[in-house]
Amino acid sequence: MQTSRTFVKRTRAGAVVKVVREHYLRDDIPCGAAACRLCPPRTGATAAGLQAQPRGAASSLCPGPHYLLPDTNVLLHQIDILEDPVIKNVIVLQTVLQEVRNRSVPVYKRIRDVIQTPEKHFYSFTNEHHRETYIEQKKGETSNDRNDRAIRVAVKWYSEHLKKIDDEEKTEVIFLTNDRINKEKALEEGITAYTCEEYIKSLVANPDLVDRLACVSDEGIIIQGLKHLNRAVHEDIVAVELLPKNDWVALSSVVLQDDGQNDDDIETEEEKENILKASVIKDMLRPTGKVVGIIKRNWRPLCGMLSKSEIKEARRHLFTPADRRIPRIRIETRQADKLEGQRIIVAIDGWPRNSRYPNGHFVKNLGSAGDKETETEVLLLEHDVPHQPFSQAVLSCLPKMPWSITEQDMKYREDLRHLCICSVDPPGCTDIDDALHCREIENGNIEVGVHIADVSHFIRPGNALDEESVKRGTTVYLCEKRIDMVPELLSSNLCSLRSDVDRLAFSCIWEMNHKAEILKTRFTKSIIKSKASLTYAEAQMRIDSATMNDDITTSLRELNKLAKILKKKRIDNGALTLSSPEVRFHMDSETHDPIDLQTKELKETNSMVEEFMLLANISVAQKIHSEFPEFALLRKHPAPPPSNYDILVKAAKSKNLEIKTDSAKALAESLDKAESPTFPYLNTLLRILTTRCMMQAVYFCSGMDNDFHHYGLASPIYTHFTSPIRRYADIIVHRLLAVAIGADDTYPELRDKHKLADMCKNLNYRHKMAQYAQRASVAFHTQLFFKSKGVVNEDAYILFVRKNAIVVLIPKYGLEGTVFFEEKGKPTPKLDYNNEVPSLTVEDTTLCVFDKVKVNIMLDASNIQHQKIRMVLVEPKIQGNEVPADLSTETSSNDEPEKKKRKLQK
Repeated sequence: MQTSRTFVKRTRAGAVVKVVREHYLRDDIPCGAAACRLCPPRTGATAAGLQAQPRGAASSLCPGPHYLLPDTNVLLHQIDILEDPVIKNVIVLQTVLQEVRNRSVPVYKRIRDVIQTPEKHFYSFTNEHHRETYIEQKKGETSNDRNDRAIRVAVKWYSEHLKKIDDEEKTEVIFLTNDRINKEKALEEGITAYTCEEYIKSLVANPDLVDRLACVSDEGIIIQGLKHLNRAVHEDIVAVELLPKNDWVALSSVVLQDDGQNDDDIETEEEKENILKASVIKDMLRPTGKVVGIIKRNWRPLCGMLSKSEIKEARRHLFTPADRRIPRIRIETRQADKLEGQRIIVAIDGWPRNSRYPNGHFVKNLGSAGDKETETEVLLLEHDVPHQPFSQAVLSCLPKMPWSITEQDMKYREDLRHLCICSVDPPGCTDIDDALHCREIENGNIEVGVHIADVSHFIRPGNALDEESVKRGTTVYLCEKRIDMVPELLSSNLCSLRSDVDRLAFSCIWEMNHKAEILKTRFTKSIIKSKASLTYAEAQMRIDSATMNDDITTSLRELNKLAKILKKKRIDNGALTLSSPEVRFHMDSETHDPIDLQTKELKETNSMVEEFMLLANISVAQKIHSEFPEFALLRKHPAPPPSNYDILVKAAKSKNLEIKTDSAKALAESLDKAESPTFPYLNTLLRILTTRCMMQAVYFCSGMDNDFHHYGLASPIYTHFTSPIRRYADIIVHRLLAVAIGADDTYPELRDKHKLADMCKNLNYRHKMAQYAQRASVAFHTQLFFKSKGVVNEDAYILFVRKNAIVVLIPKYGLEGTVFFEEKGKPTPKLDYNNEVPSLTVEDTTLCVFDKVKVNIMLDASNIQHQKIRMVLVEPKIQGNEVPADLSTETSSNDEPEKKKRKLQK
């Protein structure tokens, strides 16, 4: 039997060739069991194969004869166990071997050697070419899920096949997997399955094997306390030694309240460790270790404030970094009086063995703490956002003004200036990446076009502008300023698809029927002239208007109608519709201070634009991957591990709702059903909580990965094409697409998958840091907003429950905060935490996830470097939890902790 897959690719010489990959399925592949007379005899085999009556180590779980069949992770992580002479008669599937080869060549070589060792009786079964064990990947199924299913199908086949052998004592097949979901599915399918640890512990005659079990944890190793950090600083590359199991700790549900100081006293450190250890459940213990060596220091200049010494005329002072993960640094300076209350930069010089603090030196004064410009500079530096002015070398790469489109520019372009194209963006947007058109064509079908700014025309590979753009990676949007990836001449002028001017574009054009089914797709470099630059609100007003029927409005209505159909199709395929409150600040025109804070209101037109951008990204991803299967730049969204959903499932269960997390489709469907007539906001809260369970989407090179699936969009392939003004990944995708359609030349780096993979790593880092910087900017402006408000009383909903606190969401402001029930200097109320519900009983009041409460919000400015929004529960009223009177006023920012003052006075 033969199956085949056909695709088209371009050769290095530029020719287009059709490639057909044939996959043959056979009936004559033996099972490897010596006692089997049903299979043809093994020919030319160098290894011994499986024993007829396997009598390995005695197992209390499976006392009878049995073969073992491990999955990929067991093979990867427990190779030391599998190499032990005690472990024999193991079936190694082709699916598993291929995955191991892709993930670890050393382990692959070791397992091949074991298979070739006759006395081990390991057998490699080519299940991918056996007619009864080969399976096709289902639509929307990830490669990982498909391989897990292929392994279970093979185990099932072996179990059924061995039952047919005429033996007195039947041989079982034991499936070994450490994947909880895979094991549950196997048990549901009637397969005997154990974790590797369960099986090894059942070998009663070989207890020493337990010591060789690899400790596998997705959560890494916990390092607790300054002593175990051993002078390592955050982001250092270190060597770690695991502690004995009786010294392991767990990630606690206790929230340690920030008291405004970097308290690193030994007493305080021990107190914190004791609090955390006291709250641990034994089953939650995680691998814990200590740093035994520092392989590479990753010290960087640090922003923070000087904690001036109490000793008169002292030159040695402590510097407190803004990043709480960094210890205080001892510096020498004669400028202490001048630097007090200022944000400064300090560099670490070294950390002597006998010193509690590292030594460093003063580098630069950034300005007064609390000043808007200074704080913005700090958050950009702390999040490693390149924001220096563009160099002369970069600016010299820009086109000379006045600029106009030449005949050479038109050589590979289609003139689309006659089309009714318009853009729809947020108010005040000047870097307009995308525009749309929609019209009915002669055959009655609809032509829809997405037109994207042709930034790659201006940024040529390898020049100074290109190097600066890839270094920045992305535009960073702060609350009142934008850090551009490319110079303003491009971002807000020559590349921006403004109305009534000729612009160069890259167009993705579909022919669709009225059911939004794609009949044809084509890509072309183009020249366009947008007829209107609209905001979302203006576009929505046109769509809703009963009197407007011009070409732009008609086009928008048809686009909106098609977008609704496309969205329904996506959701039916399992795409997730999640929620994450976004806030918008209204600034004072003179002071630029925030005067109002609101959550962003999304309109139909937001969704309309999003649907066509998603469709363009998917269409381009398919095109560049078909042309360049080894070096397409793609974007994937990994499925979350099952444990990520625990809090969501428990929270829904507390409201008598069931959330299924087997797949994205099951999750989407159960979220749609999770509604309460008496509590309409509940569904939004569940979607917000679901967002917190998700993994981060990442860029990758297609030749370096085999799992392309985008979990959130339920798309088998995806990339970024639609925002090249603000994302460098899109520029690379534009270059790939231009080469694919013959509109531009390739260059060596574009075809080097290792260099592309390194670039993806940098882009993922830049996007993550930009996201963190944007959040820090929102947090700072939120503090400015509440600074002038005093105490504000608002409705809130409980999102998370901890052992000593609750985390609440205030819908009006899209603001999250923690309400603590333990405070220094106050009697501790009686607290009873229930992890299963989840709930927290404070005195006689029980607080559950999603409960509606009232809180007082205020700015706590007791520490100017770490100002924070403080929240206190008002309703339901709990005795001893009143609003502190002093929190609505600012207090001294640089007071030493009382404990330190007492020490100094001694």
